[in-house]
Amino acid sequence: MARVTPDTGGMERVEQAARPDVAEAAAGQPTAARAAAVGEPARRTPAALLAALDRPLTSYYLVLGITTLLLALGLVMVLSTSSVQQLDQGGSPYSGFQHQLIGVILGLPCMWVAARCAPTVFRAAAYPLMFLAVLALLITPVIGVKSGGATRELVFGPLAFQASELAKLAFLLWAADLLARKEKLGQLDDWRFLLIPLLPGAGILCLLVMLGDDLGTTFVLMLIFLALLWVVGTPLRLYVGILGLIGLALVLLIVVASYRVERLTSFFGPQGSPLGPNMQRIQGEQAVGSGGLFGVGLGASRQKWGWVPDDTTDFIFAIIGEELGLVGTLCVGMLYGGLAFAGVRIARRVPDTFVRLAAAGATVWIVGQAIVNISAVIGLLPITGVPLPLVSSGLSSLVVTMVALGMLMSFAKREPGAARALAEAGPGPVRRALSWLGLDRRRE
Repeated sequence: MARVTPDTGGMERVEQAARPDVAEAAAGQPTAARAAAVGEPARRTPAALLAALDRPLTSYYLVLGITTLLLALGLVMVLSTSSVQQLDQGGSPYSGFQHQLIGVILGLPCMWVAARCAPTVFRAAAYPLMFLAVLALLITPVIGVKSGGATRELVFGPLAFQASELAKLAFLLWAADLLARKEKLGQLDDWRFLLIPLLPGAGILCLLVMLGDDLGTTFVLMLIFLALLWVVGTPLRLYVGILGLIGLALVLLIVVASYRVERLTSFFGPQGSPLGPNMQRIQGEQAVGSGGLFGVGLGASRQKWGWVPDDTTDFIFAIIGEELGLVGTLCVGMLYGGLAFAGVRIARRVPDTFVRLAAAGATVWIVGQAIVNISAVIGLLPITGVPLPLVSSGLSSLVVTMVALGMLMSFAKREPGAARALAEAGPGPVRRALSWLGLDRRRE
């Protein structure tokens, strides 16, 4: 007869455990299920949480969910920040929101198509995209529209396209395909085969981007380049040498422009007047700090009334900090952290070299750009002029980033066990909607 003690529980628990049917069922169950069978409350352990994150489609749903949340946040914050400027100029308070909504509407089908494409499609598109990016960068200074002191945009009717955004995706696919081919041929052991033509190609693309005076995009291209070299297993001595070469190139790009030197010296120098040359940095930090724990409320920002320049693009995070507070900024940081986790998980689990390189490069591109933007707003880095991915206003940046995220979702379907899990999940919402309309009848 079982002995009842404070450690074993009450008489009812012992009697239940002694019943043959419960004992036989509990004997064939794992520890957590067995504890539930004998009446003990199920305990959520870190091991159970890690097991949930180890499911085949975890990366896919993380990328999809985080992208949806960031897009929604971007629409709300663009509406909040752009309405003031539009009213001041006598326009509609919804024009900025409508422009961002057009970007989302254009980006969603592109992301959906990218999520359904095989890696071979991305590899086939690498060289055509690289050609288009180089061509667009060459003609931008000739026929582009000057904005903000630099010629960076090609205007097609009501829409403006920034070729440097396409250059990020094109360089990522081209470099990943190039390194994957070299690995298949066994040429990565020699540094000459590793860096040629990869390094000259990256240098030429960066120089073309700098024709539009876009140091921020150039820095992101260098991040992608360094990420690919790290993933492919570049020897440490060579990697350090390339880091030094890139650092020297950045220093030269800074010193050749006086305003970049002033921006760098002001970052390390005293703040000065909040209405002086450091107005953007000072007012941005004040906006983030004035939000407190929960913020002043959506739409209630005071700094967006002309105090924070570029509050819809580069400094939209400052308005997020003011209106949503510390809680809101931490949630945004957690979203990008979850995106980093999903991207690294995809890169570690997929067996194909091209997919691994492209997934790692896209993750470093998007998350690294977010880190640089947030760090510049809160005063940890000099202002570089890169937007916050999926949140800042900007049609070309939004669409290209959504394509890259769709590519990540495509790669997530190539993880071990993902295809089987998708098959067991059944048709998606689009196919179910088509079946309801009678448009998804397959030929027998």
